[in-house]
Amino acid sequence: MRAALLLLLAAAPAAAEIPRAVVILESPIAPLPGQAPEAAPPRFVLLEDGQVFVGGTHGLATAKLTSAEMKDFDRRLSELRKNPALAGVITIGPGTAVRRLILRKGRPLEAKIEGDLDAATPGLKPLADMVRALETFHHPGLRPYTPTFFALSARDGTLPGGCRKWIKFESLEDAKFAPRVVTASEYPTWPTGVAPASVCAGDKRYVVTLRPLLPGETP
Repeated sequence: MRAALLLLLAAAPAAAEIPRAVVILESPIAPLPGQAPEAAPPRFVLLEDGQVFVGGTHGLATAKLTSAEMKDFDRRLSELRKNPALAGVITIGPGTAVRRLILRKGRPLEAKIEGDLDAATPGLKPLADMVRALETFHHPGLRPYTPTFFALSARDGTLPGGCRKWIKFESLEDAKFAPRVVTASEYPTWPTGVAPASVCAGDKRYVVTLRPLLPGETP
């Protein structure tokens, strides 16, 4: 199980490719049968202008923080950066959960956080509290975010039921090796995020996912 979670996190979208992001948290998702957890957006992203994105299993919500809220974030991040353990792999407690936290404002930091947040030692409790706050982040201004683009990925396979006939321009064979950026408006009725679609192209069958992209993000 631990190896599978590490592999899942490694296969997640590269957070470093989200422009203007100052805080990024990626958290593993426990998928239902047939779902594709690697197609979920990041759990939390804060941009330098105060726009925040909260990811779920299928899409994103967004809000704009006030200046006071941004100052509070800066204060908490400054305190967090004082922890010398905040880099590399951090075992915060027992368990198989794996998260990735990236801080870009000031000196860039990236940490892979392993284990149960509730089991954090006193020295790591501020880190656990921050990660928990980001995972459960709520803001009264949050509204559904309509992405402009998706990252389309494909793999060989079939799903129960029928399949959608592939009439798009993009090559599904190419999408097996690297995600393809597609215009979201061309896929208004397709499942997104962890929900895959069964697609037939000629005599081949594919499992296709559409991961919502943040502004300027490249897969």
